[in-house]
Amino acid sequence: MWNARLFIILAVVLSLVGSVLLFIVASIDIIKVAKDTFLYYSGVLGDGADIHNILLNTIIMAVDLYLIAVVLLIFAFGLYELFICKIQIKDDSNSKVLEIHTLDQLKDKLAKVIVMALIVAFFSKVLNMGMKSTQDMLFFAISILALAVGLYFLHKDSKH
Repeated sequence: MWNARLFIILAVVLSLVGSVLLFIVASIDIIKVAKDTFLYYSGVLGDGADIHNILLNTIIMAVDLYLIAVVLLIFAFGLYELFICKIQIKDDSNSKVLEIHTLDQLKDKLAKVIVMALIVAFFSKVLNMGMKSTQDMLFFAISILALAVGLYFLHKDSKH
């Protein structure tokens, strides 16, 4: 029965594959927008393109992909360390990013990164939203306040 835990390897490997794919896709997006920026400023892209909007949206989406890739990476390392065996750290650094001893620690680390990914996704949506009324501005300010309060309580017990 104890060897049944080895089925976790499938989740670990596929999470790592997904993480690598997300890192590659986000990096390719950044390279493409760098090329578009170069073409814009060299006059080839045309005057109708809004490079600032393209650049900002693409980079924010890439950051979101990177954060989701980190979630998958932490998930894979956490599952491996919890169910298969401890990961030997090669250097003596005090980094505890991937050190996971309990399922609650794994959930806590994942939750923090997922919240950051959601904040980046929210930021992307807000950038594309047009402010049409005072009520829109009020809701925008309240949402920023709610995010700030949420982040405060999320990191309140962390030892930075």
